[in-house]
Amino acid sequence: MCEEKETTWNHSHLTVPLPLASFFSHTNTNTDMASTTLHSRLSHTRSPVLARQITGNSLTWSRSFAPDRFLPPVSQSSLRVGGSVITCTAGTAPVAAANLAPGTPVRPTSIMVIGATGTLGRQVVRRALDEGYDVRCLVRPRPAPADFLRDWGATVVNGDLSKPETIPATLVGVHTIIDCATGRPEEPIKTVDWEGKVALIQCAKAMGIQKYVFFSIHNCDKHPEVPLMEIKYCTEKFLQESGINHVVIRLCGFMQGLIGQYAVPILEEKSVWGTDAPTRIAYMDTQDIARLTFIAIRSEKVNGKLLTFAGPRAWTTQEVITLCERLAGQDANVTTVPVSVLKFTRQLTRCFEWTNDVADRLAFSEILTSDTVFSVAMNETYELLGVDQKDILTLEKYLQDYFTNILKKLKDLKAQSKQSDFYI
Repeated sequence: MCEEKETTWNHSHLTVPLPLASFFSHTNTNTDMASTTLHSRLSHTRSPVLARQITGNSLTWSRSFAPDRFLPPVSQSSLRVGGSVITCTAGTAPVAAANLAPGTPVRPTSIMVIGATGTLGRQVVRRALDEGYDVRCLVRPRPAPADFLRDWGATVVNGDLSKPETIPATLVGVHTIIDCATGRPEEPIKTVDWEGKVALIQCAKAMGIQKYVFFSIHNCDKHPEVPLMEIKYCTEKFLQESGINHVVIRLCGFMQGLIGQYAVPILEEKSVWGTDAPTRIAYMDTQDIARLTFIAIRSEKVNGKLLTFAGPRAWTTQEVITLCERLAGQDANVTTVPVSVLKFTRQLTRCFEWTNDVADRLAFSEILTSDTVFSVAMNETYELLGVDQKDILTLEKYLQDYFTNILKKLKDLKAQSKQSDFYI
């Protein structure tokens, strides 16, 4: 029987990477290459640590600096934007503080969407464009470019949160960052969701970004045993301590995710995978999330607040499957995976270093063993944002519209197929 390896997750302890933003210097080729630092408030020369200490039911946070041995060697890279060169130097050398002279004001309508190709990100982009925002999307270099974003009218810039030196040039002229990003399934959770986000927040601070919107997970502060949720909570705290004008929005679940998980397999008569857990989730349409997000961005009353967006009702897995069966007019081939099997699989994958990332993502099984409810009363949020609850789409209506449209298309395709048949 193997023993579970000790990791930073077990101790609820995350080390903040070297604050690269504190070493960004801006050199203008039109002013005799005079060099000044972008910002003086992040001039740390050591790597800060956020330590979460749990004593009984209370949480205490401490901020300290890690020893020099944790700092990477000095490295430098330069990015050219127009007539200017932005230089990023990472290392332990002290940096002189300097005040920047006033420059051209950045328009409040200039926004950067991180994670723009994702389920939520693309809806945020569409909503922003519809409301007249100048939208810039940070996208990783990829073989298949995100042309649909350009087709909609957004500007696409290449950058990678796992490579901090690519970030600062993309933020020039940006007023607000909307952070919808999360790491890919094949990546270590900490690479993008912690180290990448810390670098992004530091860059935003150094470059004077006016507002930062961060999407988190509901109840992330209550589940330190789940790596992704613990990281989200630590990122919330780091953003709060950064001093940036920000809004944190915790989410429960996306309606869109249910299509591929339940609706499509039922229509294709394939197995639908579920658990025997009583967990209830208040799914919300990502279009509603995007709409409420921009209302929050425009409201001064929301600055610095923590909001939670949840759908009108919380659903169990079995209730969602039953609803899909009724709307599809056919039974589902349900394969139930006991939560105990998921927990055992997680313990097994912890035995091997090369499967640790899989184990981290299976950690959600720990939450499914109890009567967890991913939902929250939205009355105060609706009042704060001036939104009518009747305007929020219900899951019944969302799935009904989906099945009505898809069944109509299948019927039309079947009719066209019959018309094209030849009989001899």
